[in-house]
Amino acid sequence: MEPIDDLRALLGADAVLDQPADTAPFLTDWRGRFVGRALAVALPRTTAQVAQAMGWCARHGVPVVPQGGNTGLVGGATPDDSARALVLSTRRLRRVRQVDTANDTLTVEAGCLLQEVQQAALAQDRLFPLSLAAQGSCTIGGNLATNAGGTQVLRYGNARELTLGLEVVLADGTVWDGLRGLRKDNTGYDLKQLFIGSEGTLGVITAATLKLFALPRVRLVCLLACADLPAAIALLHRARAQAGPALTAFEVMSDACVALVEDQPAPATARRARFAQRHPWLALLEWSEPTDAAHAQARCEQLCAAAIGAGEAQDAIVAHSLADAQALWQLRESIPEAQARRGGNVKHDISLPLGSMAAFVAEVESALAALSAELRTLVFGHLGDGNLHFNVGARADLPPSAAFDREAPINDIVYAAVARHGGSVSAEHGLGQLRRALAQRTKAPAEIAMMRAVKQALDPQGLMNPGKLI
Repeated sequence: MEPIDDLRALLGADAVLDQPADTAPFLTDWRGRFVGRALAVALPRTTAQVAQAMGWCARHGVPVVPQGGNTGLVGGATPDDSARALVLSTRRLRRVRQVDTANDTLTVEAGCLLQEVQQAALAQDRLFPLSLAAQGSCTIGGNLATNAGGTQVLRYGNARELTLGLEVVLADGTVWDGLRGLRKDNTGYDLKQLFIGSEGTLGVITAATLKLFALPRVRLVCLLACADLPAAIALLHRARAQAGPALTAFEVMSDACVALVEDQPAPATARRARFAQRHPWLALLEWSEPTDAAHAQARCEQLCAAAIGAGEAQDAIVAHSLADAQALWQLRESIPEAQARRGGNVKHDISLPLGSMAAFVAEVESALAALSAELRTLVFGHLGDGNLHFNVGARADLPPSAAFDREAPINDIVYAAVARHGGSVSAEHGLGQLRRALAQRTKAPAEIAMMRAVKQALDPQGLMNPGKLI
């Protein structure tokens, strides 16, 4: 028997794909920047089958590329072009294993779509707050492997903070059952944290026990126009002081992003969420409260009035219905799709100390203008937790190549400024293939050495997602 037939015997004939037409969708990343080849694609249905596949790979020295929904932006789930690796997709691990409303936990398998996890919580009158634009196609396993952030980090934290326990299959096929729903467990190393954010380089996450929260009774959304980024930051401080922990999200978007959405075909809801005139920056705020709607609405309107009076905002739109709130959010969520329809841009997913944010943007925009008058910046993101999507595209009258042809000097300008301001080159997208070398340049030698030691301990053959992260 050929080795690949041995794998079929373990998993079933329909669970191992090796024909080009069948494997093609698993070999290209979401942005189309990375295209690889694979020995085969495995689609196990259970944790036991994942363990069998991993054991098979360990015995035969076959590299493994774990893959969830394949919605990543840095090539972290795409194999190289050697055709040696097995792509191990978790898409068939789709069970909701347990909902424990007494403990406010939810245990799901890694292949569940994020939207399915949210719906499972909602069915029990609970909230699972992780929320991403790709929630209809990304999987919870991928979210955990990349420590996904999203729009509600400000209140609830990243995927790391939302996870109580994991089930993981290690590189040799050993299954670690760490599905504990405990909020306190002070018995040594918190091993689950090794795998969250590890991008599949240490093991395959097959299930997770997640935190649930009380479902907010009132959710308020408003959009405020700001003259500049310092004004938006001052508005954030005001909103934090007034709303406290009820502040769920604080997003910003530059006028260039808004114009891109409005200039292209977009959902009608996104086109409705506009002011009578253009403004340099827009800030989208959401807070949630257990109080009555009228009281919450009054607080929101008071915040908007105070911000306008203090010069932190120039105008405001307050959602008075669910449809209004969805329209405001649609404007923000349409930006990535509008950028893709325009032909893409040079992307930077960065985080910075809030006190450095305005200076960083001004400094980098000035340097990019000096590099070329053909460029324009498209800046948006989660200001509340210091995460900007600082993207650089071509002017509207030029092809996207005007930016992509200058990608190297653009990156040098952006990432050098990130380092000077004490930021991170990846806030939530991860490193994958795209930023692996960059991280080696920006992390301290001791930090790299510790990461390599962990990798060696858990994956001594170096089979787990080679060429990614480290």
